[in-house]
Amino acid sequence: MKTRSLTSASLLVSALFVSACATQVPAPDRPDTLAAAPVEPAISARPAAALEAYFAGIDVVPGTDDTRETVSGRVFHDQSRDGRYQDGEAGIRDVLVSNGLDVVRTDADGRYTLPARADMSVTVIQPSGWRTPTDENWVPQFAYEHKPAGTPKALRFGGLPPTGPLPEAIHFPLMPAERSGPASCLVIGDSQTYSNNELGYFRDSVVKDVVSQDVAPDCAIFVGDVVGDDLDLLGRLQAIGGAMRTPQYYVHGNHDFDFDADHDDDSSDSWRRLYGPAYYAFEIADTLFVSLDNVVYPCGREDAALPERDFCLSDERKAYNGRVRETQMTWLSNLIAETPADRRIVFLHHIPFVSFVDNTSRQHQTDNVTEIHALAEGRAAVSFSGHTHTLEVLQQGDLLEGWTEAVGTGPLPFPHIIAGAASGGWWNGDFDMDGVPMSLSRTGEPRGYLQFGFGAEDISLDFVPLGTSREREMAVSLNTPGFRAWYEAIMAWRAEPAATRDPVPPVSINDLADIKLVTPEDLSGGTLLTTNLWLGSTATQVTLSLNGGPAMPMERTQTMRGDAPLIGATFADPYAVSRQLSVSRVALQSRSGNEAAQGLVSGRRATAGPLPPQPSGSVADRSPRLWRYLLPADLAPGVYTATIEAAEAGNVARDRFVFEVVTERPQPDWRADVWNTFDNGLPVR
Repeated sequence: MKTRSLTSASLLVSALFVSACATQVPAPDRPDTLAAAPVEPAISARPAAALEAYFAGIDVVPGTDDTRETVSGRVFHDQSRDGRYQDGEAGIRDVLVSNGLDVVRTDADGRYTLPARADMSVTVIQPSGWRTPTDENWVPQFAYEHKPAGTPKALRFGGLPPTGPLPEAIHFPLMPAERSGPASCLVIGDSQTYSNNELGYFRDSVVKDVVSQDVAPDCAIFVGDVVGDDLDLLGRLQAIGGAMRTPQYYVHGNHDFDFDADHDDDSSDSWRRLYGPAYYAFEIADTLFVSLDNVVYPCGREDAALPERDFCLSDERKAYNGRVRETQMTWLSNLIAETPADRRIVFLHHIPFVSFVDNTSRQHQTDNVTEIHALAEGRAAVSFSGHTHTLEVLQQGDLLEGWTEAVGTGPLPFPHIIAGAASGGWWNGDFDMDGVPMSLSRTGEPRGYLQFGFGAEDISLDFVPLGTSREREMAVSLNTPGFRAWYEAIMAWRAEPAATRDPVPPVSINDLADIKLVTPEDLSGGTLLTTNLWLGSTATQVTLSLNGGPAMPMERTQTMRGDAPLIGATFADPYAVSRQLSVSRVALQSRSGNEAAQGLVSGRRATAGPLPPQPSGSVADRSPRLWRYLLPADLAPGVYTATIEAAEAGNVARDRFVFEVVTERPQPDWRADVWNTFDNGLPVR
């Protein structure tokens, strides 16, 4: 892992998080600047192999009594490291155990008793200072799934077989977590592998990057859409992820359920068999992580009773909705009630509570987010989600038009982070130098993942971009009149019906002139220097200096004070869009006879192509973190170095960008006419 200093933009959000979470200062009116003392980086440095393997299962004692009304067992120190409870192994007191509704603490001997439920996940909540065992793929073993009759109908991916009578006892083994100081976990959004080819891309990007570093994380958290509809891929993904040698925690997403289930009670059954509970919790370093299942599938009358959720009934196909169901909300309330008031809560969920790109959506935000906010009131908290394939750092106090109307929330009470996507824009785009699709996202950032550092007081955040330098933290470009005309031409063609439009787009990347070379005409028509700061937020100040001159403030396009997302050519990220609107990979073909080798096969879609270069599905036509500076119309001809600095609470990120101003645009390609006027030193007549 690269070394992160206090002057790195990876920690730009850390000081704000300290203020928002640790000191609990309400911020209905967010200040423009925030004074906070510098903090030490919260990511612990240690050798990659330091997390010792602890491979075992839980100890389930079979039962024969169909009338049993309680489930009981013991949480114990597994001194033999085999997962089996043995005489002499001490029980562990005050550990939380749950049946998915009730939450109880173990007694002085480590014993617990819970009411039995007809369909439940019995889980131990890993306490701070202890570790649950994992299987050989480093998937934590902390739950027993109980569904006596199994899934009520045959499902494509098997569902959950009948579990029969409740066990006589369920014993949960733990081992001490030998660590000190702060911790760090990876947060991986939307790996969303639809095929074995895409599993290879995940292996060659995220996993390769993690195993190449000198430090190991304390866990890896996948915030949903772990696979792409094909749950049979989950086993191979677990094996590949196991190479990271850290516990893998998965959040249930809308591409991880059983699409052929008839009720939400059954739509996570294959997931439960292959991984574990659809919702659960665990602690690391005095931080409570709460994994929520906020995808209701199929949604029905209860969801449709809310305004503008008629898609739950009117769609001919089954649909999902973003909501946490009542049983789970009761569990969450019980869990928080048992959690010390000074303990930080990290919410993990797939569908965002709120988002920038889906700010007006009822389906793609969480209906009962205000109830969740209320449960966390007065506590240090942060939210991580996926789903949108965007990287969004939404700070305490932020508000976007549409949130109140869609889900009833006002200014955010704590930071909400959408974690980007390991798959970027769904594994699309041309190949990078490692043979992985470039796949820039809907808001322009590369494929990547987050490193979340946390300790007793401070938390920090780092975005690790993939397919480019790990040190890179922003993309800088020029938004010129030529770029905007090129953009508008392709986007107008893209909006036409695919069946009737010309199969060849009006322009391609070859028609886009060098946008870093501008003329007086470009300047007078409005040329904007743009900075897409990947972890930028409303707490960040960005300045620009030309050729070492004075620092000038750049304008942030979104105020996040109730404004609507600004969309279109003027608010697009030229760096990303120029790569997204003309993808050549769809044109690839061969004489092999292999239909899948002709054009591009992506996700569940049929082969796309071979076709002329086409725009990808993801277009960075808006951004919650774009800064702009209008270049002066009278800028003199010459070569300019722009120095961009992004500052927040004493931390600074810096990038440099070179562009040219010329009196007239030179011929862009080989000047054959000049070359051919002479032959062997003599003019050609």
